[in-house]
Formats: sequence, C-alpha cells, structure tokens
Amino acid sequence: MKRVVAVVVNYRTPDLALDALASLSGELDPRRDAAVVVDNASGDGSAEALRRGLRERGFGDWARLVEAEENAGFSAGNNLGMEQLGAEFHLLLNSDATLRPGCLGTLLDAAARHPDAALLSPRLEWPDGRPQVSCFRDPSPLGELVEAAATGPVTRLLARHGIALPVADRPIEPDWTSFACVLLRAAARAEIGPMDPDYFLYFEDVDYCRRARDAGWRVRHVPGARAVHLRGGSGTLRSAQARRERLPDYYWRARARWFEKFGGRAGRLRANLGWLTGRAVSLPREAVGHKRPHLPRRAWLDIWRSPALEPNR
Repeated sequence: MKRVVAVVVNYRTPDLALDALASLSGELDPRRDAAVVVDNASGDGSAEALRRGLRERGFGDWARLVEAEENAGFSAGNNLGMEQLGAEFHLLLNSDATLRPGCLGTLLDAAARHPDAALLSPRLEWPDGRPQVSCFRDPSPLGELVEAAATGPVTRLLARHGIALPVADRPIEPDWTSFACVLLRAAARAEIGPMDPDYFLYFEDVDYCRRARDAGWRVRHVPGARAVHLRGGSGTLRSAQARRERLPDYYWRARARWFEKFGGRAGRLRANLGWLTGRAVSLPREAVGHKRPHLPRRAWLDIWRSPALEPNR
C-alpha cells in the first residue's frame, strides 16, 4: 500500500507525459509513493518513447508504464492506472499538466485537515502564472440558457446559475472541479466506485464529483496548491471551440449521458430547451451586430445526440 500513486494517461503526447512525470519527481517520495503512466493504445510509438524516457530520465525506480489494449477513453485509462497499485490517495494528472513545487504536499495537508473531502484540486494556471477557471457548478437548464445566450443582462440576472465559478483565492467547495489535476482519496473511491468508463472524454469529472457528493463526500478546491495546465495540449476540443468548429461526437454524447444519468430524459429535455432559449437570445443579437457566432457549428443539432450508453448503466 502506497501513500500516493500518481496516474498520467497518455494518448500520443509522450513528451508532455514525461514532463508531467518530471514535475512529480520532486513531489513524490520514492520510498512510499509511485507513478503509473498509462499509454492509451496510442499506436504511434508513444509507448516506446515513454519506456525509453523512463529509463533515460531515471524515473524507473518509482514510475511504471502500463499499455492499454485499446483507447477506451480518459475514464478507462485512469481506472486502469489506479488499479495497478493500492494507495491512500491517487493523484490524477493530465499529460499536459505539471505540478508547481509544493503542490502535492499542500493537497495532502488539506486532505488531512478535511477527511470528508473525496477530491481536492489545486489552482490551475498558465505557465506565466495567470489563473484558469477550474471550478464549476453542475450543468443545469438555466446554466445552459446562460451559456447559449452569452448576453450581459441574462448573465447578470441568472448569475447564480452560471456554470463557471470565479477564480478563488481561498479554499472553496465547488460542485465539481477539473480533473486535469486532482487528488482522489482511496476510501472515497472504494465507496463511490471507479470513474464511469462510458464517458469517452469530457463530463467524467462532472459525473464523478456529483457521485461523490451524492455519497456524502465533499469536493474541495485548494488554491494554495498550484499546477500548470497547457489547456488543449492533450486534446483538440479546446482549439475546435476557439475556432467555433463543430465539436466531436463524443463530447455531445457525454453531455447527453450526464443529463440523462442524473435527470432522466425529462432532465435532458429541459437542458436542451434551456439551451435553445438562450440561443434564441444570442442569435438575433449576433445577426444585428454582424458578430461571429460564439457557439460551435451545428450545436443546435448536436445537443440531441444519443447518450454514450444507457444512462443508468
């Protein structure tokens, strides 16, 4: 039984994954901690590059490589990594994230002071120190309306329903927090269960935090701990959003799964109607002002995508 086992899931980003491990080398105690790198069937030589990097950088004493048979997604990759070694805590770290010095120690101190916290997250920031929004409210019909409207009066009127929370300088307890870097208590995981593998990518962190809270655990954000997150470094969705391109199918299926899992088909219908109401506000404004649409292409159609699998599986 280890104290902390860090899990880094890699898909065709071996250099970033090795940088993530390098940031762990000063945070983990090799006598009682370890790290697992899961190559999610990259098929591009990533596994060989990681194996070579572990050896050449001297990480082999405390880090091991596990090769998944298939790329079953982010949840499945993290589950595979956490199954390798028992620990009091698992630190889930994106391949495009690195720890600032002292990050892990600060999270562990907070975990000791708050034994009812299942998940503890650091502040995420850019390499230059600018903070990123990484704590949120659960998605809701009114939250969908706010996001789709993107209009000042609507945003102010429904401020308490907006999904993104302001960057906090003091610890807070959000509904959910980004899994780009998060410390997960093993006792909570034993009760809550593994991450839902039916989310290929996205909404798995929303789902897990909701399940933790439903089981009586807390989600805690610890801004005194810091981690760098190169948003989009391990995926393409962020860049697609920035260019207002059509988002991948797995994003919409994950969204549909979340709403149906926790609200049934009626809950998802309410969320979609909220989104359409918000879009009815933003569309005329964009047309009159000749503004570029702020939403991905064909989102009005994609919100009706079928869930990944049956919502109660």
